Order: sequence, then C-alpha cells, then structure tokens
Amino acid sequence: MNGWTLLASPHEREAGEQAMAACRNWPEGSGVVIGSGGSSGGRRWCLQSWANLEQSARSCGQWLEDLGIDPSGVRLVNPLPGHHMGGLMPQIRSQQWQAPLVALTPELLKAPGALLEQHGNLSSGGREAVISLVPTQLQRLLAVPLGRRWLQQFRLLWIGGGPLNAELADQARQLQLPLSPCYGSTETAAMVCATDPDQFLAGQGGCGEPLSDVQLQLDPASGAVAIKTQRLSPGWLKGEQLQPLTDANGWWRSGDAGRLGPAGLELLGRLDGALNSGGATVFPEQIEAALAGLPGLEALLVVGLPDPEWGQRLIGLVKPSPDANADEVMALLLQRSARLPPAQRPKQWRLCQELTANPQGKWERQRWQAWAQGCAEA
Repeated sequence: MNGWTLLASPHEREAGEQAMAACRNWPEGSGVVIGSGGSSGGRRWCLQSWANLEQSARSCGQWLEDLGIDPSGVRLVNPLPGHHMGGLMPQIRSQQWQAPLVALTPELLKAPGALLEQHGNLSSGGREAVISLVPTQLQRLLAVPLGRRWLQQFRLLWIGGGPLNAELADQARQLQLPLSPCYGSTETAAMVCATDPDQFLAGQGGCGEPLSDVQLQLDPASGAVAIKTQRLSPGWLKGEQLQPLTDANGWWRSGDAGRLGPAGLELLGRLDGALNSGGATVFPEQIEAALAGLPGLEALLVVGLPDPEWGQRLIGLVKPSPDANADEVMALLLQRSARLPPAQRPKQWRLCQELTANPQGKWERQRWQAWAQGCAEA
C-alpha cells in the first residue's frame, strides 16, 4: 500500500485502515483511498491516483475556459471536508490552476451573518469566486437574507452530490445566481458533466453535457448511467483483492438511473433506491423534488416498506421547520401529493424531528427506512 494515503473521517478511519491492510494486490503508482457510496447506505473504499485527480482538475479548468473564465483568475471556496471527494478536489484544482483557496468550516456555513462578515469580499483583487455546494447547503443559505447576499458574490456555483429540486432552482433564478448543476462521483474523480450557468438561468434543467474527457451512455437493460473516462478509479478494496470497476470495454456502470437528451444528462434517481409501488418503478428523489419547497417544510424523505397490496408502501418522513405548525405542513403535503400519479403518492406520513442528511448533505436512506420500519412495528 506504499504510495496510497487514506482519507477518512475520524469515525471511519479504523474501517478504512482495516480494508487497506487486507488488500494484497495494490496497483502501481500513488494516490488516495477515499470512501464512496454514502448515499446508498453501503460504504466502499475507492482508489484514485494523483494523476487522475490532476486530470480531473485540468478537465474542469478547460470547461471554465470554454465559459470564458480563466481558472488562474478565480478564488476557490471550499465548504466540504477533505475526506470527501467534493472537498478534496478544490485543493487539487487550487494547485493545478495556481489559484487561491479559501476553506470554510461546516459551522461557519451555518452562520450566514458571520460568513458574510468574514468572507463577504471574495471577489476582491479582480478574482472571480467559485464554489461547490450540495443542495442542503444551498437551501440553508437561500433561506435567510444574509445567506442570499453571500451567495450573490459568486461567479459560479457548482451544485452536486444530490438532486436540485425545482423550488431551489426557481429561487436561484429569481436571484440570478449562476448555478451549475453537475454530476460526478468518487469513482470518476469528481465532475463528469456540468451545466452552463447561462443555460441554467434560461431555464434548462438536468446536469449538462459531459466534460471533454468523458463519454456517457445508458445501460440498455437498467437505464443506468455508464461512464468512460481515463480518470476512472482503478478499483475498490474488497477483501484481499482490488475489485475493478470497468467492463472489458472500459465502461463503468454507475448506480444512478438517467436520461440523455439535447440538454445533456438528466438524473432520475438511485437504482438501489428505486421502489416498486403498485407495479410501477418510482424514484423517491423525484417525489421529494415534486413536494419540496412547501412553507414550513424543513426536510422530507420518502422510503418504502413491504406491503402485500402495493409491493412497497411509500412512507413520507417529514421534518417541519422549528417555527412551523406541523398539522398545517401535513395538510399542505397531502394537498400537493394528490397531484402526483397514484404510484408516487405516499400512503402514510410520519413526523420525524431528527430527520437530517449526513455531513456531506446526502441521505442515508437505509438508516431512515429502518427508522420507519421501527415505527411501523412499535
């Protein structure tokens, strides 16, 4: 394992070290071992070489240049931890582009007043500020005037790590925030496609076109997004062996379902999270996006429990805002969900005051499905 460095949060470091110690067929070269798969409930340790990470930064820089943005003239702002691919890549880009980097603590990002006071002039010196955010972070900042003011100083805001719902997108457009919804993964050394912010502001949805060093296609059997690029991970740790990602032709089949159209890639949801409701395949992410943005709703998650009639019974877990009336929020959800197709309507709603995403802004769906199952059995 010489040359390979583990990047892990303190509570996962022991698991990462054990996985590294078990492996017997390390590839040549050097790089990082970094966790992947947090959104699906599982966890696996992927390898990414320094060469792949640097290639990803070059590809992203070329994308910026195509928009008329000089990568060496930006100021990168990083609000994500370094053991997360979204927090590692700003550091790599900063080195590659010779651009300054501003690291933000998670606590500061939750305090828009202090954020604006300490980092309210990110475009000073003629630099253009750019940042990568997950939708949960964007939602918190858009919820308060000081957060909106802070966001308005950016030249570009990449949004990834989860679906951007229509309500947040509309808010951003009203404020003329130059969002770039994007798609990537640990396995691909971050971003593989991104939306031109001008096209976003004009109303385009989806995740945009693939970057110059990436090919996309859909798996004909499952609809999974398949990716081919030189910066794919050489594999992930599985016992004594390194498990390769790609097939014989160099394609990696992701766990995400999608569609490819004139505007690029549109994500439908996680294949491992798809539910069978009344014989129809439904993606919880689409239901959540359709119901997001209601007054007084802080968080919503849809999970499925076994049901003899429906196959899986959709359960809506609801966290109202602290100052909201829970009964009114539930009534609004019932009213809005009645517009959905029958297979997409939650059959039950449960208040869940502890409902929250993980530190990376992703939902650990298996955890909350188990919580809902426990409530059903109580």
